[in-house]
Amino acid sequence: MKLMLQNFVIAIKYIHLFSGLFKVPIFGHLKPSIMKYCFLLLSLTAIVFSIHSASAQDKTPVKFGKISPADFTIKQTYDSGANAVVIADVGSSVFEGNMKGWFSLVFKRTRRVKILNKNGFEAANVKIHLYVDGTSEEKLDDLKAFTYNLENGKVVETKLDAASVFKDKLDKKHFVRKFTFPAVKEGSIVEYAYTVKSDFLFTLQPWTFQDEYPCLWSEYQVDIPYFFNYVTMNFGAAPTDVKDNSYPSNFRVTVPGGADRDETVSLNGNVNTKRWVVKNIPALKEENFTSSLKNYMASVQFQLASVQFDGQAPHDYMGNWELLSEKMMKSDDFGAAISKNNGWLDDDLKKVTGASSSKLEKAKKIFEYVRDNMTCTDFSAVYIETPLKDAYKKHSGSVAEINLLLITMLHHEGINADPLILSTKDNGFTNEIYPLIDGFNYVICAAEIDGITYDLDASSPYNGFAKLPPYCYNGHGRKITPSVAMPVYFESDSLKEKKLTTVFINNDDKGGMTGLFKSQLGYYESFDLRKKLKGDEKDFLKKIKSGNSFEMTVSEAAIDSFKNAEMPAAIHYVFAFKPSADDKILYFNPMMSETYKENPFNAADRKYPVEMPYTTDETYILNMEIPKGYAVEELPKSAKVAYNSDEGFFEYLIQKTDDFIQLRTRIKLNKATFTPEDYNTLREFFSYIVKKQNEQIVLKKN
Repeated sequence: MKLMLQNFVIAIKYIHLFSGLFKVPIFGHLKPSIMKYCFLLLSLTAIVFSIHSASAQDKTPVKFGKISPADFTIKQTYDSGANAVVIADVGSSVFEGNMKGWFSLVFKRTRRVKILNKNGFEAANVKIHLYVDGTSEEKLDDLKAFTYNLENGKVVETKLDAASVFKDKLDKKHFVRKFTFPAVKEGSIVEYAYTVKSDFLFTLQPWTFQDEYPCLWSEYQVDIPYFFNYVTMNFGAAPTDVKDNSYPSNFRVTVPGGADRDETVSLNGNVNTKRWVVKNIPALKEENFTSSLKNYMASVQFQLASVQFDGQAPHDYMGNWELLSEKMMKSDDFGAAISKNNGWLDDDLKKVTGASSSKLEKAKKIFEYVRDNMTCTDFSAVYIETPLKDAYKKHSGSVAEINLLLITMLHHEGINADPLILSTKDNGFTNEIYPLIDGFNYVICAAEIDGITYDLDASSPYNGFAKLPPYCYNGHGRKITPSVAMPVYFESDSLKEKKLTTVFINNDDKGGMTGLFKSQLGYYESFDLRKKLKGDEKDFLKKIKSGNSFEMTVSEAAIDSFKNAEMPAAIHYVFAFKPSADDKILYFNPMMSETYKENPFNAADRKYPVEMPYTTDETYILNMEIPKGYAVEELPKSAKVAYNSDEGFFEYLIQKTDDFIQLRTRIKLNKATFTPEDYNTLREFFSYIVKKQNEQIVLKKN
């Protein structure tokens, strides 16, 4: 290594050193906390927040440790419903030569927050995520944290005890340092600062300007040597007011000499500076039907594209999808695992496939065997950590281990199958342009049989053959083969979900009413129900009574096909109720337990899309005999409204014929994803549904 660096002008040798010494592959093992929500810039720039960029030359308004009584009084420019407010969040990233023959990244952050009420105490809990790979790990240094309280007009500070900082291992490559501020109460100001030194240069530290609390000032500066070329990616409403500058610098790098003496070399050149300053940033609030808020938070992220010294050709570190696919298929933790000799499966697969006559029949039996005999221990994994043979023997493994095992078994039977990587909804969007592997967190099996591709996920007992769980429908994924990473798209708009509920109510011979309720769920609602109940329907059946607005008895309750993941479930039960002799007026909601009791879209406005899990087509039919001794005093009116002309509708058709009342109501939405511009129309649409479905039939005693 020393010989490689004796002549510094041969700068490309530094690149070789960089790749080998720090085990940073061409595409890197990114930190998931960094690349969880890549998305096309084009899609997000249409989302506008009330973020005001300050001049990038503005001076940072706070200095760590400098707190006066006046700092406890903040001019309210934020949401009055906020539980805490970030006074300032300031970060910087710079490069420095290190003692390992290359460069280190030094990230510094200072954050000051005021706790407004008890609901804001969560802001006093801090987690700092760090990365480790082999013998190299990110180091947390110079952590300082204080709580400030105003008592009798004086500022009283409480210092965080170093013993109160804990370390938790998340997985073999990630850990977290966490602590809680002491002496926190309503009105406290908490402040912390720290430095992280990292040898992992592939992902320069990102910056998020927006989170769950409003922020008065957010600032980030990066100083990048000219020979490092990073791609800068803006997300959400990231600011565009950036101050660019440059200055000359000298970097001193010490090359370990082994048995010989160390050698220090110098490199002169410009450092390019970018500084973002933003003020009065609103909080991004969680709303119904949101895949991941991280997709829409204003942030800026960086990925190393290439390294180029003067007079040398650039060395590509980002690569392309084809190279990524080739590399993954050669990896022992991915493609090589499904290419190894699988003779250890011979005896078991003979029993599993039995006398199956077709590849499709074999594939179904193998899928069911893996699904029903393996327990998933980690639903977020792309690479395996346990050899597939060991996972098979243990009957447990991560989603990657289970579905790569499924692929191995299919290969054993001569069935073509490839791994397909994607990102689940809570993990955020992937980037279609750049081959950033850690934007993905899930692996499924794409099996091709007789010219048809079947997407299979055996990680959950609630998954049917060729039916992925709703959380997999998050847009862009990649099918990985030895030569190409083929783009594949899983869109919620493609999931057509139908539900039919029928209710029949008649008079009995005892002066009461008896009824039959049956609801045929759609496949994905059935999946959600099975997952929620964890395979035990008893608790659900106990809650049937509480879902109705009147007292009734329930019998013969059951959920058909509850244990069969291949089929939609059907809920049915018999019920009975009896009007009191003193009831001169009866109020009855004909929707029973199926009504929308409140609008799922209660926010006045919304700055990011509505992402439903699937399209909706719900039909409810009631045929009710009028109770003996009563007459209809008032009946809701029939109505029908369209949503955006041809994108859906709601109908409510009710009539009285002789001694019966018939109702048919239907909600149909032809798409699952709605833009922020659609929000008000969608909100009004459901507001009307809620109002109409909660109207009562009024019956008067004769």
